[in-house]
Amino acid sequence: MEVTKFRGLCYFGAVALVSATGVHAQDALPFPPAPSGSKAGPTIAESTYNPLPPQSHLPENAPNIVIIMLDDVGPALPHTFGGPITTPTLDALAEEGIAFSRFHNAAMCSPTRASLLTGRNHHRVGYGQIAELANDWDGYTGHIPRTSATVAKVLSGYGYATAAFGKWHNTPANETTTVGPYTNWPVGEGVGFDYFYGFLAGESSQWEPAVVENTIRLDPSHGKEGYHFTEDMADKAVSWMKQVHALTPDRPFLVYWAPGASHGPHHIFKDWADKYKGKFDTGWDQMRDDIFAKQKELGWVPSDTDLTARPDSLAGWSDIPEDERAFQLRLMEVFAGYTEHADTQAGRLLNALDAIGERENTLIFYVWGDNGSSAEGQNGTISELLAQNGIKTEIKDHIKAMDDLGGLDVLGSPKADNMYHAGWAWAGSTPYRSTKLVAAHFGGTRTPLVISWPGHITPDRRPRGQFHHVNDIVPTIYDVLGIKPPKTVDGITQDPLDGISMAYTFDAPEAEGQKHGQYFEVMGSRSYYKDDWIASVFGPRTPWVPGIDPAILQWSPDKDSWELHDLSKDHSQAHDLATDNPDKVKELKDAFLIDAKDNKVFPVGGGLWSIIFHPEDAPHNPATEFTYTQEVIQVPEFTAPKVGARSNLVTIEAELKPDSAGVLYALGAFSGGLALWVDQGKLTYEYNLFEIDRTQIATTDTLPTGKVTIEIETTKTSKDHTGPLDIVIRVNGTEMANGTVPRSAPLTFTANDAFDVGQDSYSPVSEAYFDRKPFAFNGIIDQVKVAYKE
Repeated sequence: MEVTKFRGLCYFGAVALVSATGVHAQDALPFPPAPSGSKAGPTIAESTYNPLPPQSHLPENAPNIVIIMLDDVGPALPHTFGGPITTPTLDALAEEGIAFSRFHNAAMCSPTRASLLTGRNHHRVGYGQIAELANDWDGYTGHIPRTSATVAKVLSGYGYATAAFGKWHNTPANETTTVGPYTNWPVGEGVGFDYFYGFLAGESSQWEPAVVENTIRLDPSHGKEGYHFTEDMADKAVSWMKQVHALTPDRPFLVYWAPGASHGPHHIFKDWADKYKGKFDTGWDQMRDDIFAKQKELGWVPSDTDLTARPDSLAGWSDIPEDERAFQLRLMEVFAGYTEHADTQAGRLLNALDAIGERENTLIFYVWGDNGSSAEGQNGTISELLAQNGIKTEIKDHIKAMDDLGGLDVLGSPKADNMYHAGWAWAGSTPYRSTKLVAAHFGGTRTPLVISWPGHITPDRRPRGQFHHVNDIVPTIYDVLGIKPPKTVDGITQDPLDGISMAYTFDAPEAEGQKHGQYFEVMGSRSYYKDDWIASVFGPRTPWVPGIDPAILQWSPDKDSWELHDLSKDHSQAHDLATDNPDKVKELKDAFLIDAKDNKVFPVGGGLWSIIFHPEDAPHNPATEFTYTQEVIQVPEFTAPKVGARSNLVTIEAELKPDSAGVLYALGAFSGGLALWVDQGKLTYEYNLFEIDRTQIATTDTLPTGKVTIEIETTKTSKDHTGPLDIVIRVNGTEMANGTVPRSAPLTFTANDAFDVGQDSYSPVSEAYFDRKPFAFNGIIDQVKVAYKE
C-alpha cells in the first residue's frame, strides 16, 4: 500500500496515523499547564533551576491552514470550471491541487459560515437564519453556542495563531456596538480567533466600510481616495501572516479570509468592470448555454447532464426592453469585475506564503461561495436593500436615479449600491435550478471547492464527485492534524461534529463517498440527501420575485409538494421522479424530520418569523427612549433607534450660531437613510428611500441663535409596512417646516452603516454634503433624545 507522508502524519488509505513526533490528542481543552522542571527550596542555594522545553501539542511541521471563501458567487461563474469570469487564483490552486464538483453550502450567508467554522449543521449552532433576522427558537438564535467550539477555538488550544479577515456575519446583530458584549465577536472568548480585521454585518460598502479591528471600530478616514476594502483586508492578512512567521516562526497559523465580494452592493474600480465590456451582450440565456457547453467540455459536469429550464417567473433576455439593456449589461460587467478583483486579491495571500517560504507547508481550502448566486437584485437595482424591505419599484426609476447621478459609470461607485438582475444569478447557477436562498436546488447549495497542499496532495484535475458539505472542512482539518474533536472546551461538554473528513478523497478521486446523508433548510425551502437520492421542496418564497406575496402568511410545510431526483442519473435535478416513487419520497421526508428534530430545525420555516411574520421580533435595541451626546457616533443601524420606520420624536438640545453648519444626526448611507443638518441658516431634513425617492423638508425662516431646542416629529400614517411618514420640524416649540415622506423603509436602510450624532460617518446620506463628508457639526450638541410614540 502506498504511504504518503503528511508532515508528521502518515496516511494509509483514508486513515491518519500520528507519527512518533506527533500530537497529544486531548479530550479536554485547554491543555493543563505544563509542569515546571525546576524545584524550589527554601533558598536559591537549595533550589534547582531546570526549565523543560516547551511542549508541542501538534505534529512536527504541522501545516498552516488558509480558508478562502467568496460570497454570493454562483457555481458556474469561475473560468476554472467553465465560467466567464477570470479567476487566476482559483485557476492556480486547481492546477496544483484537487477540486470537488459536488460540494455544498447552506444556501445562505450566516448559516454557511457558522457550519464551516464549527463542523456542525447550521441550525444546531443557532444559525437557521442570518444574524440580523434571528429569533428565539433554539435553531435560530444567532448565537453559536459554547457547546460547539469553532475551529479557531480548538486550534488556538493546540498552539495555532488564528486570524479572520473580511465579512464575519456570525455575531448577534444587537451585540455589535462599541461596548459589546464581545463574547460572540470573532476575538471573543466564545469564538476564539486571536485577531480580526473586517466588518461584522452581512454586507458592506467596499468604499466606506464600517471596519472593526479586534473590538475597536476604526475611524472612517481609512476609506480615502483609491481605497477598496478587499485590498485593505488582503493587506492586513499578508501583514499578519508575515508577522506571525517572523515573531513565532515555529508556530503554524490559521487564516479565515472571507471578503464581502461578491455580495451586494457590487463595488469596484471602473477599470476592473471595463474588462468585461461587451462580454455579456448576448444576455443571460446565451451565457448559460455557453457555460454549459464549456462545463461538459472540461468534464466538470457528467456528459449526460441536462440543462435545467428557466423558471416561468424569471424574465428571459429577450423580455428586456432595448432601452433597459445597457443598464442590465453594465450591472453584470461591474459584478464580474468585482469578482475577478476579489479572486486576484486572494492570490496575494499565496504570494505572501511563497515569500515567507510557507507555501509548501500550507493547506488551503478555497470555497467558491457561501451560497449560490444571489437573485436579491431581482430586476436589477441601483440600491439593493429595496428588495429586503419589500419595496417594489420600476426599472425606469433606477435608470433615472442613475442618470441623475452621472450615468452608467455611477454603477460600482460610492454613489450606488447596485446589484445585478436575477437572470445573471440564474446563469451563474448553470446547469442547476434556482439561486441563493433556495435550499431545495443545487443552484442555491452547490459550490466548487478546491483544496491545495503542495507536496502532499498530488495535483489532479479529475473532479472529486463525492457528496460533501461545508461542515466537512473542520473534521478534515482535525483528521489531517491527527487531533480528536474535544469532548469539553472550557469545561463545557461539546456537541458532536456533523461533518466528516474528506481526506479519504485526497489521493482517490473515484473513492466511494462516505457522506451518506445531509439535510438542507432555509426559510422553509428544504431538501434531504441520502445515497445519491434527494427529495426537496422549493419553499414559500421566490427570491427573484419583488415584494412579499400575502399568501406566504397562510403557508404551512404540511401542504408542500416534494420533488425527487436520482442524482446517479440526474446531476442537475432536471427530472422529478416523485410521482413514480412515493415510497422513496416518504423515506427521505421521514429522514429529514428525524434530522430536523435532532438539529433544532423545528419549526420548519422558523427563519421566516422575523422577516415575514413579525419583523418587530428581529434583533434590535429594545429601548423605547434613547439619549445621546455628541460623542455617540458609529452606532450600528441594527442597534440604533428606528427613526425612519416608527413614529417618534427626536429632540435636540444644541447651540446655533450664524455660521453653524453640519449634521445634527444621521442614519444610514448614500444608498438609503435619513439626516438632519444645518447649513446657510436653515435646517434640512432628508429621507433617502434607497436613491429612488429623496424627500427634503427645509426651514425657510431665520433660525434663532444660542441655545435652542429642535424637534423632529415623525408620524407613520398607515399600517402598511412601507407606509408614508408625516414629518414636522419645530424650533423652540414653533413649527418651521413640515412634509410627507411617501414611502418608508420598514426593515433597515443599510447592513453595516450607522447612526451618528453631530456627523455622518462612513457613507453620507445626502448628495447635498457628499463632498463635505462627514460634515461634522461645528458647534455644540448637548444631547439628542429619541422617543417612540407608539
